[in-house]
Amino acid sequence: MRSAVRRLKRWLYLGHRWLGIASCVLFAIWFVSGVVMMYVAFPNLTTSERRAALPDIAWSRALLSPDQAMAVAGLSRYPRELRLTMLNDEPVYRIADWKGPRQTISAVTGRAITSITAEQALAVAGHHPAAVAPRLLGTVDRDQWSVTARFDSDRPLYLVDLGDAAGTELYVSSRRGEVVLDTTRHERIWNWLGAIPHWIYLTVLRQDAPLWRQVVIWISGICMVTAVSGIWIGLLRAGLRRRYAGGRITPYRGWMAWHHFGGLVAGIVVLTWMFSGWLSMNPFDWFAGRADRSEALQRYAGHDAPTTKVALPVRDRPGVVEVRFIWVDGSALLLLAHRDGSQSMVDPMSGASRMLSEDRLFAAAARLLPDATMTLRQRLEQADLYWYTHHQQRLLPVLRAGFDDAALSWVYLDPASGEILGWSDRSTRLRRWLFNALHSFDLPPLLAYRPAWDIVVIALSLAGLLISLSGIVIGWRRLLR
Repeated sequence: MRSAVRRLKRWLYLGHRWLGIASCVLFAIWFVSGVVMMYVAFPNLTTSERRAALPDIAWSRALLSPDQAMAVAGLSRYPRELRLTMLNDEPVYRIADWKGPRQTISAVTGRAITSITAEQALAVAGHHPAAVAPRLLGTVDRDQWSVTARFDSDRPLYLVDLGDAAGTELYVSSRRGEVVLDTTRHERIWNWLGAIPHWIYLTVLRQDAPLWRQVVIWISGICMVTAVSGIWIGLLRAGLRRRYAGGRITPYRGWMAWHHFGGLVAGIVVLTWMFSGWLSMNPFDWFAGRADRSEALQRYAGHDAPTTKVALPVRDRPGVVEVRFIWVDGSALLLLAHRDGSQSMVDPMSGASRMLSEDRLFAAAARLLPDATMTLRQRLEQADLYWYTHHQQRLLPVLRAGFDDAALSWVYLDPASGEILGWSDRSTRLRRWLFNALHSFDLPPLLAYRPAWDIVVIALSLAGLLISLSGIVIGWRRLLR
């Protein structure tokens, strides 16, 4: 038995040594890039940024009704999204069906727009508030910032430099003539030290999503083994009960001592970061995927036919850059989006402002899951553990409806517009604790105090960096020998 224990210990030490030599560089990169990501996110076009770059809707030029636009698009049911906006100086309908590609229909001529010219792309970019001297850089099929599959239906993309001091570049869809992404020089530079190394987000790898996912799962899994073996060895060698000479808790000196001590202090944090990062890739499909909710959303809308029976306003409304045609509980509504980021809801017949009562919204929500009972009706005035603004924009106040279905679903509603803002279930709430809490440290005491969160995360990252750098030095010396 003693011989077997000695043999297992030897393999434990050898395994940690060589896995550590291979993975400590990755650990160091992850800790540094994680701190960068706290302040510079991967480029993404938000809804407010997209709307800020749109001209006012020329209502008087919109000759086609929403019903006629849906007929041109060949819809057999009401679409997931129907909005009126501008393509440079031409009002167009943007239609997203439940299945199939997005469509753009001219509100002037009724023609389907399937491509735009480079000149049109420049004109679209010229409406951006940061535009100084827009210049076409060319067309991009796929690059570092547009690598994900969500841009596939818009490729190739026109890349336009706005000529501003921030070095803003816009990606304009060659199919729809809509800005789909923006980046700044600041984002492009810092992301090479942030999200790209942290997510192993190199274009050549990320363009193959299944392969990228497997690479990240296996690399983070191997790094977890390194962390577990390191914690185990650290505890075996720690003089917690019987101290070493001079009252020391470590038998090592120099970099080995720093590595041992750092592992004892922050090893568990390193392991939880590796574990939660590994879980974020949903290994073995442990977390439920996004279900098809089209039928549920149609029941909530209370309307399925591709009709609105809405007459467009004759007079222009300054500052309105987008209008969405939605249905809630069988009522047709117009959601007017303003350039300043605000939104108003009006009755399509009278043009007057309108709001649906909370009772009516909850009644409509009850039809989302007709086989389940609504067990929760809440109005959240402040953020809580599952609906909070840390790392993301979340609307408040918000209505929350809970159900007793198998997934214990929660649905979040905008009390002002009736729109469904979010949908969570038992699986997503579990992921909130296993990923957001462990990886992003979205913990209750820190959520309300952002400086405290920064200090804690940076301090733990520095401790992890100490473990990694000491491991790199030790490994390098071992390799030299």
